[in-house]
Amino acid sequence: MEEIQNRKLIMRIGRNTLSFALPNPTDKDRPLRYEPYVVKGGISMAANLREALKSATLPSERVRRVQVVLDTPSMLVPIEQFEEDTINELYAYTFAPSEEQRKVLFNVLPDLKAVCLFPVNKDLYGVISDHYDDVQFVHALAPVWRHSHQRSFTGNFNKLYATFLGRQLCLFTFQQNRFKFCNTFDATQVNDALYFIIYVWKQLRLDALRDELHLSGELPDAEVLTNKLRQYLQKVYVSNPAAEFGPSPVTKVKGMPYDLMTLIAKGR
Repeated sequence: MEEIQNRKLIMRIGRNTLSFALPNPTDKDRPLRYEPYVVKGGISMAANLREALKSATLPSERVRRVQVVLDTPSMLVPIEQFEEDTINELYAYTFAPSEEQRKVLFNVLPDLKAVCLFPVNKDLYGVISDHYDDVQFVHALAPVWRHSHQRSFTGNFNKLYATFLGRQLCLFTFQQNRFKFCNTFDATQVNDALYFIIYVWKQLRLDALRDELHLSGELPDAEVLTNKLRQYLQKVYVSNPAAEFGPSPVTKVKGMPYDLMTLIAKGR
């Protein structure tokens, strides 16, 4: 198969998940191909990726450009305080030391006047760099933040966003062109998510009748959670990709993570 110069493989790596997507807008029959990979327990993600690069369908195509979406613990730094040569020390100071060897990466978020720092395992980084010529790393929340920020200008009321990525719940809101609040919590159960959302809502002094809560991602027991939230908050909305992303092919792919859908449909 001839190498396809202008196409880019998207690889999403979570804590225990791995998937691939290959957009091809010029192909009317298959504008987007998506392939989840079953991660094997007991071996590292780097080892899983090595096997996936040999056995999965999409990585076997000769596409040399890759965009790697990483779901790893992140931190935000105001853009005016960002210094690239201090990112390792700053990240190590903020997060507990890790036994694994990691490389700290960053994404600049100019619309939000912030920089997102996030790590990648060094073995995993090596596998990706050895296999592909052109690699771009993106944190999974970066496209979600940017898309949510653009949506935040509609209407006259404050909005709190709650995005679920696996076992993590990220709560954030904006004030003009900056984050007003952003934090991530462990929330695998409905009651955990309910507690953190209501706690942050009260901390931000949002109005239970007028202001809005927007939920997206992998909600734990979505119906139960939304029903409980509506006992406290008047305006609770759950993401509808078909309405958000219009005719984008991502809306027709079952099981694709919300952050990956946002990246493909809206960009970084």
